[in-house]
Amino acid sequence: MLDQLTLDQLRTFVAAADTGSFSAAGRKLGRGQSLVSQSMANLENQSGIKLFDRSSRYPVLTDAGRALLAHARATVAAAETFKAQARDLAGGLEPEVSIVLDVLFPIPVLTAAVVAFQPAFPSTPLRIQVETLGAVIAPVLDGRCAFAVAGATPLLPPELAREPLCQTELVMVASPAHALARRNGPIPTADLAEHVQLVLTDRSELTKGREFGVFSPRTWRLADLGAKHAFLRSGLGWGGMPLDAVADDLASGQLVRLDIAALPKSGLFLPMWAVYPIERPPGPAGRWLIARLACPASDSSAPGNAAGSSP
Repeated sequence: MLDQLTLDQLRTFVAAADTGSFSAAGRKLGRGQSLVSQSMANLENQSGIKLFDRSSRYPVLTDAGRALLAHARATVAAAETFKAQARDLAGGLEPEVSIVLDVLFPIPVLTAAVVAFQPAFPSTPLRIQVETLGAVIAPVLDGRCAFAVAGATPLLPPELAREPLCQTELVMVASPAHALARRNGPIPTADLAEHVQLVLTDRSELTKGREFGVFSPRTWRLADLGAKHAFLRSGLGWGGMPLDAVADDLASGQLVRLDIAALPKSGLFLPMWAVYPIERPPGPAGRWLIARLACPASDSSAPGNAAGSSP
C-alpha cells in the first residue's frame, strides 16, 4: 500500500500540519475541506499510521505524525527542487559549469564571482581547473571545459572566440638576498642573462618551441605557480609573478620588485580573456559568470599591455 503514496498526499499532509486545520489547508491548496480530509484518511490507511488526533475541534499531529512530517517536508522540497531544475535545464541552463583558469588570473576576482554564483545558481555545480599557457586552451578544444579564462592567447585556433575580462599586473621579483635585488636603477637584459630566471612552462603542446617573456638563457621551468613562488622567496632565481600573489611579500620585504629596463615604466599588464568554442558558447550560468569576471568598462585597457607573456 505504501507504494501508492502520492506527492499530492504528502503536500496536503504538510499543508494540514502547517495551517492547523483541514479547512485552512484546503484554502491554501485551493480545494475543499472534504477533499483534504479524504486525502489524509487515505494516507493514514495506506501508511497504517494515525497522523492526526481528531478528538478535538482541530486536528493535532500525533507523535508518529510529527516524526513523519520531517520526511514529508524533505520529499516535497526535493520534488520542488527537481521541478525547478528541470525547468531551468529545459530553458537552456547548463547541468554543470566547467571552466579552466589561467594560473595568473587574480584569485580575489574569481572568489568574488564564485561567492555570488552560488546563490544565483544553487543547483548548478561548478568545476574549476587551473593551468597555464596552452594548457588553458586545451580542455576547451577537447570539450572538457565550457570556457577558459586565459591570459596568453597567441595564435588562438580559429574555432575559438574570445571576450575581454579583467587584467592582472605582473611584477618581476627576487629575494632580497638575490644579486639582482641589490642593483640600483633599471637592470639591462644583458645582466638578467647572468642569472637563473624561473619560468612557468606549458604542459600542453600548443606553445611548444615558443617563449613568452623569457629574458635569460638560464631558466628553471615549473608548471606550478606555488612552487615558483616558494623558489623565488628562497632566492633560487628571479621571475615574474601576479602582483596580487606577492603583494604581502613585497610589503613584508620577503621579495623585492626588480626594475627591468626592457619592460614598460607604466607596468606590465596581462589582459585576460574568456575563450570558448564559437559553435558551443556558454549557457546562461556560464554567461553570468563571464560577466562577473570582467572588469568595468573604464578598466578595460591599461598601459604596458603585455598579451601573451608568462615570464
